[in-house]
Amino acid sequence: MKKTKEEILANTIRRCQEKNIIIPTYEQMRNPELVPAAIKEELKHIGLWELHPYNLFRLTWKNEPVEQGGGFGKVNFLELPSELTGVKARVVVLIGKYFPTGSHKVGATFGPLVEKLVAGEFDPTTQKALWPSTGNYCRGGAYDSYLLGCHSIAVLPEEMSQERFDWLHKVGAEVYATPGCESNVKEIYDKAKELCGDRPEEIVNLNQFSEIGNPMWHYAVTGPAMEEVFYEIKGENSRFSSVFLTQGSAGTLGSAEYLRKKFPRLIVGAGEALQCPTLLLNGYGGHRIEGIGDKHVPWIMNMRNMDLVIAIDDNPNIALMRLFNEEKGHAYLREQGVDEKIISQLHLLGISSIANIMGAIKTARYYEMNENDIIFTVATDSMEMYQSRVLQERQKCGNYTTQQAAVDFHQAMLGLSIDNMLELSYYDRKRMHNLKYFTWIEQQGKTVEELNAQWYDETYWEKQFSKMYEWDEEIKAFNERTGLLKKLQK
Repeated sequence: MKKTKEEILANTIRRCQEKNIIIPTYEQMRNPELVPAAIKEELKHIGLWELHPYNLFRLTWKNEPVEQGGGFGKVNFLELPSELTGVKARVVVLIGKYFPTGSHKVGATFGPLVEKLVAGEFDPTTQKALWPSTGNYCRGGAYDSYLLGCHSIAVLPEEMSQERFDWLHKVGAEVYATPGCESNVKEIYDKAKELCGDRPEEIVNLNQFSEIGNPMWHYAVTGPAMEEVFYEIKGENSRFSSVFLTQGSAGTLGSAEYLRKKFPRLIVGAGEALQCPTLLLNGYGGHRIEGIGDKHVPWIMNMRNMDLVIAIDDNPNIALMRLFNEEKGHAYLREQGVDEKIISQLHLLGISSIANIMGAIKTARYYEMNENDIIFTVATDSMEMYQSRVLQERQKCGNYTTQQAAVDFHQAMLGLSIDNMLELSYYDRKRMHNLKYFTWIEQQGKTVEELNAQWYDETYWEKQFSKMYEWDEEIKAFNERTGLLKKLQK
């Protein structure tokens, strides 16, 4: 017999009481100074990656950058100098390393799961959270699931880095590897459908490409973080000119929905792999930029809010990975005048993070930006999950040399040009939006009516993101029912 919403909520409340789980609000993740003092005190004794429920309050860009304990401060970011980027524009990168798991994806997975927990639509005592992913999303989902007292299932391509699989097994996730690489998203969908078909009452599919909670977290937390950094570093004539992000699930692009309201002239750029140019050329193929998926347009991507699409070549991307992570690469960058403080932080940039930086530089070149222009992007994760890729490149190409560092710096970084870019017209946007039909209507059960509403209804996206305020009220009501927060504050 199917349980009622109230019965599911009762189970969820008991589980949270048993495991001492207090759920943060979006407002607290955006402004951690609002986190209760008692929780802040407890966090001083908890490691950043520790599987402790209070680490839910560390789903913020403002964690103190330490592995053990630590409080909250300003947004973690890195501004890249022109000596490294080769452009006059200021390129600012929000750093995801200092989230639990070392990636901001723990934020993106918060919304899809918590929305259902506090609404009585997911029973953590009998159901498992399924996280279809090309890598970091299922890691974030497995982590959040553990903290929220839920079992998790991770589905990701078999060609992802070994570090990802090792970590997932450590947190007790049920792991399924699907054929192919980053580009093989349909294979992930197919496996998720198979699993849900076998166990429909047991498994809840939290698809990052269609769950509005994914971009909503970035709307609520990442967008305001970028705005805060802008006002912290701006000069007298500075402009918040652009945000560039590889589109993957399009989750991080949710930040642009917030930023567009604050900076109406903002240029929003979306990136994809040149080896799989879905938006640019309706293309297909495999690529090596781990962290982004392809061959479809995510349901949660608002194509009307895009101004620019850039395809990033994975060959210079991997070349820069070596330049940033080899001793000879560091030595050459010193010779080129790059500050030691910047060089010492290049390990904070994972493979998709480097792709984001490449897209930001190409944007600056295309629009001939100057020192008054500030471009924002994010480092989804650091090199922590990619050390095996560095070793593989050494085995394949040999030890890194000074000569190779010079070639990589001048070709892959300073040589970035304005090729493989498209400034979007109204019909370019509409063409890309229409690609959703083939994945989501024909294969995934979405409706044409909603597809059309995404394009023609001017209130559609605003209504989606305004749910954040409703969810915050539901989270507060849920915490009230568990009684844990009140008990902690006595």
